[in-house]
Amino acid sequence: MDLGIAGKWAIVSGSTRGLGLACAEALAAEGVNIILNARTDQEGEQVAATLRSRFEVEVIFVTADVATPEGREAIFAAHSDVDILVTNASGPSPSSFVDNSAEQWSEAFDMNFHSAVGMMQLALPGMRERKFGRIINITSAMVTSPHPFMTLSIAARTALTGVTKAVSKEVVSDNVTINNILPERIDTGRQRQMAELQVQFRGITLEEAYDEMKQTIAAKRLGRPDEVGAACAFLASVHAGYISGENLHLDGGSYDGLI
Repeated sequence: MDLGIAGKWAIVSGSTRGLGLACAEALAAEGVNIILNARTDQEGEQVAATLRSRFEVEVIFVTADVATPEGREAIFAAHSDVDILVTNASGPSPSSFVDNSAEQWSEAFDMNFHSAVGMMQLALPGMRERKFGRIINITSAMVTSPHPFMTLSIAARTALTGVTKAVSKEVVSDNVTINNILPERIDTGRQRQMAELQVQFRGITLEEAYDEMKQTIAAKRLGRPDEVGAACAFLASVHAGYISGENLHLDGGSYDGLI
């Protein structure tokens, strides 16, 4: 299927590794020019060069912290007309609710709420004027299946979910859609971090930790980053113009709810 987005420009935040990189690769494979982003430049230029070579698209790398207004503005300064925005940012580490400090709450909202909302505010005017825009937020399955030790992530990302639903109704008549991808148990560095915490606190092996994770998933396996990338690319396509304000679970069929 031709997704109809070749030649368009996409910003993908947090995109030098993990799910952000998977989304950038999937979009580049469709001929989309990419603005990559990370907080440090350790890998950025190398990743950008690889994408240019593999997919023959334009790629710009911007070192910036999306948790700050200055960082977000720096990313959007890289190209004047952005057609696709993929917001992706690392989440807080697991924590005990009663121990969460005011600083931790603030940091969680800066990274997982203000970052996405701020970039949406920068992207939407141009998208609406050009009558095309696709915004995809990478959030978390914790939004609909809360876990007691993930309250920092849940609070920020649930707030983002509410905002995006409301805004999606305002902008969809201009052919601008906003959707969220809710991943769970995807085989990335973040998942390894979670497994290593189990090793540390419970004294099990890394293999045992991974096996236990797989047993919690209906598909009995971890998801692949490229599966997230493929979903992202479709939601960014011309074929997804009638899909907006939705939360797409990418969790191997594990979500128990009907809606």
